[in-house]
Amino acid sequence: MQHNDVMETISTVQAAVPAVAVSPRHRVLILTALTLGGFAIGTSEFSAMGLMPEMVKSFGVTEPQVGHIISAYALGVVVGAPLLAILGGRLPRRALLLLLMGFYALGNLASASAPDYVSMMLARFVAGLPHGAYFGVAALAAVAISKPEERGKAVSLTMFGLTIAILVGNPVATWMGQTVGWRWAFVMVSAVAVVTLVLIAAFMPRDRAEAPKHPLDELRAFNRLPVWQALAIGAVGFSGLFCVFSYLAPTMLQVTKAPPALIPLGLAGFGLGGVIGNFGGGMLFDRLRFRAVPVILLGAAAMLLLFPLMAGSLWTLLPITVAIGMLGALGPVLQTHLMDVAGEAQTLAAASHHAAFNAANALGPALGGMAITAGWGWTSTGYVGATTALLGTLIYLWAAATLRRPRTEACPAV
Repeated sequence: MQHNDVMETISTVQAAVPAVAVSPRHRVLILTALTLGGFAIGTSEFSAMGLMPEMVKSFGVTEPQVGHIISAYALGVVVGAPLLAILGGRLPRRALLLLLMGFYALGNLASASAPDYVSMMLARFVAGLPHGAYFGVAALAAVAISKPEERGKAVSLTMFGLTIAILVGNPVATWMGQTVGWRWAFVMVSAVAVVTLVLIAAFMPRDRAEAPKHPLDELRAFNRLPVWQALAIGAVGFSGLFCVFSYLAPTMLQVTKAPPALIPLGLAGFGLGGVIGNFGGGMLFDRLRFRAVPVILLGAAAMLLLFPLMAGSLWTLLPITVAIGMLGALGPVLQTHLMDVAGEAQTLAAASHHAAFNAANALGPALGGMAITAGWGWTSTGYVGATTALLGTLIYLWAAATLRRPRTEACPAV
């Protein structure tokens, strides 16, 4: 995109996401509250991956069947993100965030008390419903209190809690599962969600200038080819990370021959990579804009191809999990790009971004489970993941060609 186009898209986003004047201290408090909510959601989303061995024993099922529990949560995000964004479009951001986080606390309590495999699948689906809408609205709230030229950094801050959850929350949840029982991990998530709710109520300003949005207006603005292309990049390209991450615990036990006590360390490797990638992605977008996508995806494909070769030893497994975790850089890049191409459909597009990433969270474990069930081995997830990263790059090339067309052709309705 040329400089004039960049300034025009920034102006469009400013109009669609009105600025809210807050002091620097107040901004920090708001971002802290939003980050804590992301930490709760990220801990819950990824906890089933680290708790897989405990759930296998508790429910009497196989690892790929626990993978279906992960996919059920992801499906809840895919369904809930656009649905709740549309239904909540008339609510102020503060009220919507409070409702979503309260819903999340209840969904995780249901997960903690699920008596059997089927009810756990249902509870995880319900818990996933508010996930995407929360992150979407949180990103818009962060942009509203930030400078226009720092949008990428603001979005990465809202997702910081998600990456810290992989680094800290998920290993803690795994440790809890191994010591006091996996159900307590979801109780912990509910408690953090309640604290988040209190902080948002205390610090998020009531924005009276925020105009309610009509659902049909957002749907019309949303239904454009560049929006769908960006969502497709996330859904396909990001699934490689989840393909490997979902089966990391059994891979460490069966291939690396690591003791169960070290599984949290492997999960923390993904978290460290996610933290690096999250901030790196925000800076990459501010520098390269949409062109950051192939840089991230091609780097991820190379790391995923190396995973099967490095999974045999703990000393090589840990660095490669960090490298693969850096694929998280794709999150803030695509989230901010969607703000540029979504026009007046800011809330719906921001929420749908997380639906796309959780479509990846459903697709990755499903494809990995198919490869493992077919007898290709635990490390085959690396090859499957590399393939999806390359497919995501091909979708980017299509999207970039679309954006190079004249403006009247670049954003057709679908």
